[in-house]
Amino acid sequence: MPARGAAQLSRRMGQKKQRLSEAEQPQRLPDRAQTLSPMEPCLGPPAALGPQRSIYFSGPKSHSAQLGSEFFDQPAVPLARAFLGQVLVRRLDDGTELRGRIVETEAYLGPEDEAAHSRGGRQTPRNRGMFMKPGTLYVYIIYGMYFCMNVSSRGDGACVLLRALEPLGGLETMRQLRSTLRKGTVGRALKDRELCSGPSKLCQALAIDKSFNQRDLAKDKAVWLERSPPGSSEPAVVAAARVGIGHAGEWAQKPLRFYVRGSPWVSVVDRAAEQNAQD
Repeated sequence: MPARGAAQLSRRMGQKKQRLSEAEQPQRLPDRAQTLSPMEPCLGPPAALGPQRSIYFSGPKSHSAQLGSEFFDQPAVPLARAFLGQVLVRRLDDGTELRGRIVETEAYLGPEDEAAHSRGGRQTPRNRGMFMKPGTLYVYIIYGMYFCMNVSSRGDGACVLLRALEPLGGLETMRQLRSTLRKGTVGRALKDRELCSGPSKLCQALAIDKSFNQRDLAKDKAVWLERSPPGSSEPAVVAAARVGIGHAGEWAQKPLRFYVRGSPWVSVVDRAAEQNAQD
């Protein structure tokens, strides 16, 4: 082939390669606002993240709202107050979650407290949970059939009794558990306010028994505490005498029971204490 013809052929092949190369390059997209119609799907990343999921409704696996050990590491009285408004969660073996907002507690101060199981500083296999790190559950049995759940606080032998909850989730399951375990009044349907209005009722409704004794409420997978929902107002608190400790002398009158004023879920309302708080 003559040299001139070969040069022309080489030039044409080079131009073809250039056109092919340009065709393969991604085209520059015009401004999105000018080209996308309302009906066109947006395939790129969103311009901004949508509303974040509330910590109150976080799934049980993440436990992002679960209160940690630092929450429990405070003396019994401030801890008893701090419990009010927080949410106790119980996860059953089948994955069902039972939830209730704490509305009533009692503080037990340790060796000096004549009403405490640790009075005098005595430590036994039964009350050992009271002497363990803050956040440890102390579950004991009364009358040979009912359970009560306490949480250890800062200070040897000090703890907080959980007395009543406002049921928030799993109410039908709570009702079934209470109907199965309660004594007397068989056949009568329990009202919502009766489900968790007392320390033993609370344990029945959440299927809490002695197997929960000495568990860590800050780390357990079957029962834990979540902070109150965002935006919740600070509850008005009533300080009153504890219930059922008439044997404790002057300690029976000390205002170491705390409950949310006006809550219909409280086990025992003390009108005198409420009146004194207003005076």
